[in-house]
Amino acid sequence: MNNETTNEEIKGNQEEEAKQFAELVKAVQHNGFVALRRHFEDVQGQVLNQELYGPVFVYKVKDESGSDYVCGFFLRELIANFQAGNDEATEWMASFFYELMKSEGGKPLPEPPASEDDAKALIDHVLIPHCIKAVEEEFPEEKVHAGLAWNEELKGPVFETGFPAIVDGNNVCAFSLHLLYTHQLLNRDPAELLLKGLYKIRAEHGLD
Repeated sequence: MNNETTNEEIKGNQEEEAKQFAELVKAVQHNGFVALRRHFEDVQGQVLNQELYGPVFVYKVKDESGSDYVCGFFLRELIANFQAGNDEATEWMASFFYELMKSEGGKPLPEPPASEDDAKALIDHVLIPHCIKAVEEEFPEEKVHAGLAWNEELKGPVFETGFPAIVDGNNVCAFSLHLLYTHQLLNRDPAELLLKGLYKIRAEHGLD
């Protein structure tokens, strides 16, 4: 009897948690609509479930010519930005679309690679060269380390970048290659994560 009661309680808790999570996702999506509609008249959106990262919020806006621009956001980053303040979140979300609009004629999400070979080609010939170029161009006066490494904790490849000249304390940051790849498929610049990490390192050492 106790087991039955316990199982029912567990099931009830799980259902309540699922309900609360669904309400959270709905609220976050709504906040995204509100933020983007301050900048764009035509805003559409959908929520996709990403196996590793949970809900991904994909929004589509039109420019004045009617061209579509699409960009995706993760639940955690949207919550963090909305908590920071509506104005900041609004400007932050809109900035990605204004950047995409520098390409005339629209920017839909990239087609996901059809095979592992296609995915590897995208990573080897597009993602990695782009990230290396971005960090080197951002710090032209510095010697910047950038390239692939293996992370034992993640049991997978990461893109690692840092400043070899810094010898005391942390001098590198690393991001899962899969995370960078996912950013690429959401029309987000994966190099932004690396640059943010590098500037954090410099700030920690009083270099900026």
